[in-house]
Amino acid sequence: MPSAKLSKKDVQINTIPPNHDIEIYGRHTSYNVQKVLWIADELDIVYAHKQIGGRFGGTDQPDFLAMNPAGKIPVLRDKQRIIWESNTIIRYLADSYGNGEWISSDPYKRSQTDRWLDWSIDRFEKAFVGVFWGYYRTPPEKQNKKAIKQSVAECESCLLQLAIQLDNRHYITGDRPSVADVATGVFLHRLSAIDLNISMPDNIMQWFDRLRHRPAFSKWVMSDFTELKGRSVD
Repeated sequence: MPSAKLSKKDVQINTIPPNHDIEIYGRHTSYNVQKVLWIADELDIVYAHKQIGGRFGGTDQPDFLAMNPAGKIPVLRDKQRIIWESNTIIRYLADSYGNGEWISSDPYKRSQTDRWLDWSIDRFEKAFVGVFWGYYRTPPEKQNKKAIKQSVAECESCLLQLAIQLDNRHYITGDRPSVADVATGVFLHRLSAIDLNISMPDNIMQWFDRLRHRPAFSKWVMSDFTELKGRSVD
C-alpha cells in the first residue's frame, strides 16, 4: 500500500489558535509524533498541531525548551499541563480521553499493555533505529553494512516475538486495539516500505493490514517519509 500524501493543510499548521486547549508539537514525519497524532485522532480529540523539528526547526527556541528542556519532540500541552516522551503522552491521552477503551484502569490489565510500551522502547525501537537510521537515513557511502544486517536480524526477532503474542489475537492484548498497538505498530510501515526485504510473519502482516485500514493510522503512520532519505541529521 503506498504512503499517504498529506495535504499542504495537513503539514503546514504552524500557527496555533489562541486559547486552544490541546496542542501537539512535532513534525509529522517523526514516528514518535505519529504515535501521538494517531491516538489523538482515534480518540476524536480536537487539537492543534504545530510542525516543529527537522526541516521545520524550532526545538532550540526558548519557548519550546521551556516546555521540554531536552529539546525533543513530541510535546503535548493540555491546557496548562505539559507532557513529553511519546509513550508517556499516549498513556496520558488514553487515560484522560479514552474511557478505558485504549488502556485499562485495572492494574493487572494495565500491566499487560504497559509492558509492551516498555518493550517497544527497550527492544523494538532500538532495532528499528538501527535499520531506519543506519540504512535509510544514512547516505550509502557512510553506511555500516554489518551493523545494518545485525539490526535487521534484531527487527526480525522482535517481529517474531510480536507474532507469538498475536497468536489467536487480532491486536496485541486482545480483540481491540490498545496503546500497545500504537507503541509497536508505528514501526511496521517503514520496515515494510524500505527495500531490505525484512521478513514479517503472516499474522504480523494481518495485524498490519488491520491497522492500516484504520483512518488515523493511514493518515499519519502511512504518510510519505521520503524527505528523510539520506538525511543523517534531524
